[in-house]
Amino acid sequence: MISLAALEIIAAGISIGLLLGLTGGGGSILTVPLLVYVIGLEPKVAIATSMLIVGVTSLAALLSHSHAGRVAWRTGAIFGLAGMAGAYCGGVMAQLVAGGVLLLLFAGVMVCSGLSMLRRTCATAIAPMTTGDAPALSTTRILTDGLGVGILTGLLGAGGGFLVVPALALRAGLAMHTAIGTSLLVIAMNCAAGIASYALTSGIVLDVDAGAVISALSVVGTILGARLARAISPARLQRGFGLFVLLVAVILFCLEGSGLLAPVLALDRFIVGATLFVLSTVALMVLVIRILHNNHVAYPPP
Repeated sequence: MISLAALEIIAAGISIGLLLGLTGGGGSILTVPLLVYVIGLEPKVAIATSMLIVGVTSLAALLSHSHAGRVAWRTGAIFGLAGMAGAYCGGVMAQLVAGGVLLLLFAGVMVCSGLSMLRRTCATAIAPMTTGDAPALSTTRILTDGLGVGILTGLLGAGGGFLVVPALALRAGLAMHTAIGTSLLVIAMNCAAGIASYALTSGIVLDVDAGAVISALSVVGTILGARLARAISPARLQRGFGLFVLLVAVILFCLEGSGLLAPVLALDRFIVGATLFVLSTVALMVLVIRILHNNHVAYPPP
């Protein structure tokens, strides 16, 4: 008989893979919350383990993009090497921050990711950038962006796909499909450096067993998700996922924020959590409505 823990691991692996297959690199943003709140890992262990899962899954997805010629290896290597330096530093920085604070920072990254997806929803309907439209290649900008994304990966375990793809498209001038394929190389490199940082500078041990099983299931889920994505409108899929990411961010913010603030304010944790939920929900609703309105004005339906 399969245990509940095994079922949770299977469900988490398939879910992560489906999200990655449906939405691309942005799907990795939910890996840490799943590991913490579904599998029950300690935050820093979850962050380190998430880099293993996201790194392996990105490598698997990279193979198909490479076969199709959608990987700019030189640009990806430059961006990735800068990212590896940042990821290693980020892993060192993570040892100085409490787990609850890291999760709060992660919630902030999720908000940025969700809002970024909503902003790009209608823009994706516009013709993709081609090399003729691309700005001149700026190695300095690529290195700077790579370093910043790497720090984010090492510190919080987020693959940073929602930052890597626009950076490769806008800074390096890659066509969108090539930027997506190249981002997988960058994410894999960043995750490898982040894992090395955790292994060499801290006593935190990855949950290798859970990570290996979830990685394998995630690869399978990615294939299924990619096929499922063909039947769904990309704009609707991205909008729906962006809203879902924002919802998870609010829940994470309330859970971790109430735990940190309740003792300081000498108030009941439920009251603090409910207050944070209302305030954060109202603030995000205002932002979402404004973004959707601006999208409608900028890209009116035909």
